[in-house]
Amino acid sequence: MPSDTLPISLPMVDISRFHGDAAERETFILSLREILHDYGFFYLVGHGVSQETTQRILEVSKTFFALPEKDKLAIEMVKTPRFRGYNRAGFELTGGKRDWREQVDFDTEGEPVALSESDPLWKRVIGPNQWPEALPELKNVILEYQAEVTHVAKDVLGAIAVALGQSPDAFAPIFDPHPAQHLKILRYPGKDQTTSEQGVGAHKDGGLVTILLNDEVPGLKVKTEAGDWIDAPPIPGAFIVNTGELLELVTNGFVRADVHAVTLPPEGMERYSVVFFLGAYYGAKIPVFDMPEHIRHAERGVTVDPLNPILNDVGANHLKARLRSHPHVARAHYSDVNA
Repeated sequence: MPSDTLPISLPMVDISRFHGDAAERETFILSLREILHDYGFFYLVGHGVSQETTQRILEVSKTFFALPEKDKLAIEMVKTPRFRGYNRAGFELTGGKRDWREQVDFDTEGEPVALSESDPLWKRVIGPNQWPEALPELKNVILEYQAEVTHVAKDVLGAIAVALGQSPDAFAPIFDPHPAQHLKILRYPGKDQTTSEQGVGAHKDGGLVTILLNDEVPGLKVKTEAGDWIDAPPIPGAFIVNTGELLELVTNGFVRADVHAVTLPPEGMERYSVVFFLGAYYGAKIPVFDMPEHIRHAERGVTVDPLNPILNDVGANHLKARLRSHPHVARAHYSDVNA
């Protein structure tokens, strides 16, 4: 976990400029290309999501986490093989160590799939989310917010595609029939409630792009390519966006998936956030973009971690990550699978 950080702020991206006139769009694209190569993290404004919408999902998240434990455990993640539902603090692992945060995981709402022995293992994760009877309004708030940030994430990916010399719909083929939509609501307790400082251990996100909504309490740390840690405090009205491992694959390392972590808030405080990961459909295979020469020369190649390789088989990559981060679910539902 990071101990010392540098006072370097992340860049600001106004996505509305992507939809401006030709001159503004061109200036925006050139700037975005540099940001994607140099950072991988940025603040996003001009996204069109109202403050009312963001406040509503933060408020309903706080309401859920304030429920009696029995009501939260009614949708405990271990009750389903789909890695969706509630986990108490310490039940998710990053880098083999416990993350001290309460959370509820949601994915694309769907129907269970009838499986055969020949089906890939990742199909076990398809199906419905778990919804708490004690807070029935949670379902509509989550699904409406998920739809809004899916639109934002696709808009960002359209701009990224153009910045990389591709057509705006270059990512569409790997979304068919629908993209992966993984959303978490999170509560981080203060440092006085645990002996650890690890809200989330150092890691990379596995999807294409991540859209983070935070309350006013800081905690996110980002590791630069040079190895320094910088703070990424929340800015009112802005999402924090970061690029994931699938985007690193698509661009052969021109865009990096940056390592980041979250430290716990100070004693007597709590931190609430909502994080949305947009990825390719689990049945997709990730291509590598054929980028123009003036971009291709800056490709760095894909990060190689022998203990956690990135797979271009999206479903296998997703399942591998979930099995490692949620060993209690793996023991209950995937005893036949090697993580």
